Amino acid sequence: MSQPLFAQSPVTLDVDQALRPLIEKHLSVLRDGMVAESPSPREQQAIVQRARGEIIDLLATEGYFSPTVTRAGQGLPIQLKIDAGPRTRIESVAVSFEGTISEEPYAERRRRIEAEWPYKAGQPFRQADWDAAKAWLLEQVGEKDFPAVRFAKTEARVNPETRQATLSVVVDSGPAYTMGALRIDGLEEYDEKLVRRFNDIEPGDPYDRPRLLELQRALQATPYFASVVVDMPTDGPTERAPIDVVLVEGKPKKLTFGAGVSSNNGYRAQVGYRDADFLGRGWQLSTGIQLEQKHQLFFSDVYLPPSREGHQDSFGGQIERSRSQGLTIQNAAVGVARKVQRGNIETHLAFKLQREIYSPDGAERERNKALTVNWTWTWRQIDDLFNPRDGFVVSTQIGGGAKAAFSDQNFLRLFGRAAWYRPVGDRDVLLLRAEGGATLAPSREGIPQDFLFRTGGAQSVRGYQYNSLGVTEGDATVGGRYMALLSGEYTRWWENNWGAALFWDAGNAMDDRESFRLYNGYGVGARWRSPAGPIALDLGYGEEERRVRLHFSIAVAF
Repeated sequence: MSQPLFAQSPVTLDVDQALRPLIEKHLSVLRDGMVAESPSPREQQAIVQRARGEIIDLLATEGYFSPTVTRAGQGLPIQLKIDAGPRTRIESVAVSFEGTISEEPYAERRRRIEAEWPYKAGQPFRQADWDAAKAWLLEQVGEKDFPAVRFAKTEARVNPETRQATLSVVVDSGPAYTMGALRIDGLEEYDEKLVRRFNDIEPGDPYDRPRLLELQRALQATPYFASVVVDMPTDGPTERAPIDVVLVEGKPKKLTFGAGVSSNNGYRAQVGYRDADFLGRGWQLSTGIQLEQKHQLFFSDVYLPPSREGHQDSFGGQIERSRSQGLTIQNAAVGVARKVQRGNIETHLAFKLQREIYSPDGAERERNKALTVNWTWTWRQIDDLFNPRDGFVVSTQIGGGAKAAFSDQNFLRLFGRAAWYRPVGDRDVLLLRAEGGATLAPSREGIPQDFLFRTGGAQSVRGYQYNSLGVTEGDATVGGRYMALLSGEYTRWWENNWGAALFWDAGNAMDDRESFRLYNGYGVGARWRSPAGPIALDLGYGEEERRVRLHFSIAVAF
């Protein structure tokens, strides 16, 4: 049926619904200011002629080469009736090769490309699909060996009587190239050795675009460079063609200040310093002080440049003091670590020597020391790290210490957690979380609190105070050997980046498996999408304590 394309438009359109979006998007007579609200008869005739020409051209891109566009009646609004006519389909496709790829050593590659050609006989002819298929062909030939690939000929012949199209394309691969040495431009602060550390391309290797892109990605992922472009020119030699690496360096030294507040630890102020070229070796120094009402931390870490194999080593130390639920902890630690990132999977292996002063209110102060090893495996498969809506995150840890290796207790800590994000409708999201852990040891005595469990508070069991669920010792709540948590949250988002959430949490941390039970918390919350992730303000009711508590946090995927 005839419908106005836009409110108050002097033009209406009678066309198949499948074609309406194409014409609505591109027909120029519908743009603001192109047509007067009450055009004269001469202006109406010009509108019809212009619209007819544009519609015919638009339909041709979809394979309709014999449409009719007529005007129904003479009054306003202008009524255009469009009959697209029969659609042209592909009768045959011929793909031919010239250049080095046409030689015998590349016969299998040619056969694979011909077999995988995406635009087959019998499909409707569309200009967009034809262009996409040609782009695909250039990508397949030019991905390896042939960076100078080009089309020698492309043709699409349409027979309007039979409504058949014959397609032919001749691709010229040009000569085969091999890659040479790096030509690095843009370095002032850093040594060339830092760039070459990331390069595993040997002079004489066949041209391989994915390897060049991987080198560019690896350099761009470091803190050393603001921008990176890696390319191999084709206007020079074909043997050992130089690889151009054009860099814009980032500032190696950076001083940062920050402030904030959380319901867990109160007000926060912090100062950080980063030197990406520490000691002139390309090492990354990261050090800072974080002062919160219930938590204070000084840290200093040094990260070595990532290796070609994808791992990064680091070493450092920290001094930390915290107080929550009547327990004061003073901790000093030094350690070394290795992080390995391969795709969406990250592993982290750390050795740490720590000494802890453990002071529960109403109980004796203790000193614990431990030399620990801890291995973490994390798999992230989410659409957005800071504002996830679809996917999952799974993480597991195993670590511990032994009396035979400078620890006060033999213990083994096992921990795992998972989060599943499920989109609902156009904007809403359902989040399901689960966590569980156990520290295997004769007792919790002599085990640092890092390797025991407390829970409660924001991003844990809402409706209860931070770290309030655990083991009672004197007048304090301390860590237990067992922990479990389940959570479900539904968030309704609006277009203005604000949202509202309903949630249920259940969890606990205890030292006795036989009497272990989950404490429930549930409530409502407000959300705001910030650049750092969704900021959450939650009002939770703790069923065990029968109290309502306010929680504030930034909810990001771990």
